[in-house]
Amino acid sequence: MLKVENIDVYYGNIQALREVSLEVNEGEIVTLIGANGAGKTTLLKTLSGLLKPKKGTIEYLGKSIAGKAAQGIVKSGISQVPEGRRVFANMSVEENLDLGAYLRKDRDGIKKDMERVYELFPRLLERKNQSAGTLSGGEQQMLAMGRAIMAKPKLLLLDEPSMGLAPLMVQTIFRIIKEINEAGTTVLLVEQNAHMALSIAQRAYVIETGKVVLSGDAKELQESDEVRAAYLGGL
Repeated sequence: MLKVENIDVYYGNIQALREVSLEVNEGEIVTLIGANGAGKTTLLKTLSGLLKPKKGTIEYLGKSIAGKAAQGIVKSGISQVPEGRRVFANMSVEENLDLGAYLRKDRDGIKKDMERVYELFPRLLERKNQSAGTLSGGEQQMLAMGRAIMAKPKLLLLDEPSMGLAPLMVQTIFRIIKEINEAGTTVLLVEQNAHMALSIAQRAYVIETGKVVLSGDAKELQESDEVRAAYLGGL
């Protein structure tokens, strides 16, 4: 579904990604793990069209999307849930969800997907008329994910969905990521909580200082001494 080959990305003169290559197959959960500042968010921003690679290729469903405008990328079926949620604080929960579907014209489909979001996140239904800015961090994360689902993505990019959340809420968010995937949405997950990410993913990539240094089956990486020492607290 997604094929990234040897991309270099810069912020001004500073190189953030170096010859990064990865693949995501249809139906998979693939996770990208690494320390803060390793380049994980930069990669997602590049896939979403917010940054342009200086070198390399990005193909989605066999077509090049490197350097394509962000709106066109959303239209083609890729949605991103950004780090830090980025909900529209002064708008209601339902208005935020409506915005997720702003490129869609299928009213019946939008209504159906809204019902699906409320099924996945019953807490949002309870708060649908509440301002998004008054929600807890966990509820805002649910809203950001719900808003992305409203765009009806084939590929969902998740950037640090567990950041700053209580352990119980983290469990809930990861359970819902699995449900979204099982319902037919492919997921590329960027996550600092390596243990949780590797437990739900099929495959994983480890990124350090802008380079992919390890890749493979998620369960095998979970057992790797190198990954355990660096990302799993040596457990």
